[in-house]
Amino acid sequence: MNKKDAKELIEILLKTYPDATCSLDFKQPFEMVVAVMLSAQCTDERVNKTTPALFDRCKTIEDYANIDIKELEALIHPCGFYKNKAKNIKLCAKQILENFNGIVPNNMEDLLTLAGIGRKSANVILLEVYGIANGIAVDTHAKRISNLIRSF
Repeated sequence: MNKKDAKELIEILLKTYPDATCSLDFKQPFEMVVAVMLSAQCTDERVNKTTPALFDRCKTIEDYANIDIKELEALIHPCGFYKNKAKNIKLCAKQILENFNGIVPNNMEDLLTLAGIGRKSANVILLEVYGIANGIAVDTHAKRISNLIRSF
């Protein structure tokens, strides 16, 4: 695909999906970090059903750093892999407090130092929290369909 075709494709997508947004619900930057972590191997719908109670319980990054791990596990249990996710959420909160003065980093390099955050998650956080389009986060289904289309 050449540059002209790519631009045309982007224009078609923008016209077809003018209101496309991230489907994860969040109000504060760290809530997005948590939602992205919970979304691994889980649907956004399930995450959005689980996070209201969690966000009500943990209103600050300090709350996440200090919550009892068992309580956190119970709150996020419906999202699966809850033990590992809880461990990463607590550690990530502590890292942000200690290394970034409680502010979610706004660059790829720093985001990748955080527990539970890989490149895909960092791209989502950068775009949704800071409006920085650093890369493209593609879920497994979109990737599978793209590969099928490419083979035609």
